[in-house]
Amino acid sequence: MRILFLGDVVGRAGRAAIGERLKGLRADWRLDFVVVNGENATSGAGLNAAHAKGILEAGADCITLGDHAFDQRDMLQFIDTEPRIIRPLNFAKNAPGRGARLFEDARGRKILVTQVLGQVFMKRPFDDPFSAIETVLKSHPLGGMAQAILVDVHCEATSEKMGMGHWCDGRASMVVGTHTHIPTGDAQIMPKGTAFQADAGMCGDYNSVIGMEKDEPMRRFITGMGKGRFTPAMDEATLSGLFVETDDRTGKAIDVQMVRVGGRLQPSGPTV
Repeated sequence: MRILFLGDVVGRAGRAAIGERLKGLRADWRLDFVVVNGENATSGAGLNAAHAKGILEAGADCITLGDHAFDQRDMLQFIDTEPRIIRPLNFAKNAPGRGARLFEDARGRKILVTQVLGQVFMKRPFDDPFSAIETVLKSHPLGGMAQAILVDVHCEATSEKMGMGHWCDGRASMVVGTHTHIPTGDAQIMPKGTAFQADAGMCGDYNSVIGMEKDEPMRRFITGMGKGRFTPAMDEATLSGLFVETDDRTGKAIDVQMVRVGGRLQPSGPTV
C-alpha cells in the first residue's frame, strides 16, 4: 500500500496548496491512501466543517486533528456526521467523534488510522498516550485485521514522539509526528519495520513563524508583550509530510521518503 501523510494544514495558504496539488500527487505517486492533519486549517486554529469538506474533496481519505480539535465549535457536531475525521484517542473521555477507525482503500485493503496527544510541554493535561495506543494496537494486529496502521502522534517533544515510535515498532506501519510544524530530518524504517518521522512539518507558508505572519510572534519574542492575534501567513505553501510503502502481507514499511512539494523548501518525495 502506498500511503501519503501530510502534516498540519495552516490557514488559507495550506488549504490552497492541498486543493491545487493533492489530486495530482495521488495520480503521479500512485497513492492508495492519503491522510491529512487539518487541525490548523481554519484561521490557524482548528478546523471547521466547510474546510474539512474541502480537504476531503481535494483528495484526502482521512483527516486527523489534534489539541485544537474543537476550537471551531461546529466541529463538535460535524465530527459525528463525518467518519473520515479522527480526533485524538486521549483528548477527553466525553469528546465527540472517534480516535481510531478502520478504512478501506480502493482495492479493499484495510488501514487503521489513529491519533494520540502527547503530554510533555503540552498546555493541557491529557491521558497517557502509550496506554491509549496500546489498547488499539492489541485489538488491531498488523497484517491481520489491518493491512496497514498509521499512528499520528501530536505533541511538542521529539523525545516523546520517538518514544512512541519505538513503542509501536513492529506493530504499526508508520508513526509520524505532528504539531510543531517543522519537518525533522529523521525519516527512517525502525528495526522491527515501522516507518517513522518525528515531525512531518506543515502544509503552510514557511516564510513565517511556524505558519504565522512574522510580526506578532517576533514582537512577543523581542518585547515579551503581545499586541494582536496570530494570523496565518499567505505566501505559497509547501506541502510537507511522509510517504510510506508497505508490504500487504506483513503491514510493515518497505520504503519511506520525506515529502516537500512547492513553496520555499527543497523538494523531496518518492521516486516513481
